[in-house]
Amino acid sequence: MTALSPNGTDFTFDGPEKAPVVVLIHGLGLNKNCWQWMIPDLKDSYRVLSYDLFGHGGSSDPETEPSLSLFSKQLADLLDYCKIQRAVIIGFSLGGMIARRFAQDAPEKSQALVILHSPHKRSDAAQLAILKRVDQARTMGPESTVEAALERWFTDPFRHANPDLMTTVRQWVTANRREVYHTIYKVLATGIDEIVKPSPALICPTLVITGDQDFGNGPEMTFAIAAEIPGAKSLVLPNLRHMALAEAPHAVNKPVRTFMDSLNLLNCAYKSLTRQALTSGLYSSEI
Repeated sequence: MTALSPNGTDFTFDGPEKAPVVVLIHGLGLNKNCWQWMIPDLKDSYRVLSYDLFGHGGSSDPETEPSLSLFSKQLADLLDYCKIQRAVIIGFSLGGMIARRFAQDAPEKSQALVILHSPHKRSDAAQLAILKRVDQARTMGPESTVEAALERWFTDPFRHANPDLMTTVRQWVTANRREVYHTIYKVLATGIDEIVKPSPALICPTLVITGDQDFGNGPEMTFAIAAEIPGAKSLVLPNLRHMALAEAPHAVNKPVRTFMDSLNLLNCAYKSLTRQALTSGLYSSEI
């Protein structure tokens, strides 16, 4: 089911209607279609909600200056509109930043976090490099940064062997409007200060994953994110760059699914439905 919320968020549901909810937040320049490699491994047992961030895909442009707080509110409003009280939040790259901001803003709605290939505090050189890309996007649009992005996102052999996929991802990025794209790119570049060393600390179960060749969001960042969240687990995938979720879906999906199943959400959902049924009189205690 695909629909548009009152605030202009384009969203899609997959999976059983009464199952535990998992929310998927894509990264900068992409859209909810980037989850096409993960959803099949989740939708058998989970209600999967994917959506387009403001300024991406089928969603409306942001009405105010973009920030992590704005995108956190977009998610909160979407969950309220869909009458979802709690969910597991999975965020990729910028989406991982939004997931952490949301867990700070709405801990009661954040059942667990999965943070994929997402940044922590950058070195001075790395920060300067990303700010230069923001300015490049501002003056020349997303098409000016996409080729270098593809090189950072995929390993060289995979990129050369999969030209059709490169065309698809390139089209996703270049479809973004120049007037909006650079303002959201700036959130990726500067928004990290909103979520580093959260106080109070995040308290939900968390899994943090990256690839050992993800040069902009590498293992040291994954370990730093996990260190700030009590009990968080971290995983580094060998021989993969930024978009491992497309290059090697099984390598990403298997630990994500294992982590989610370990939360025992399915059993909790069954017990909740049983209590509701007993309360409503659907089941008789005399059977």
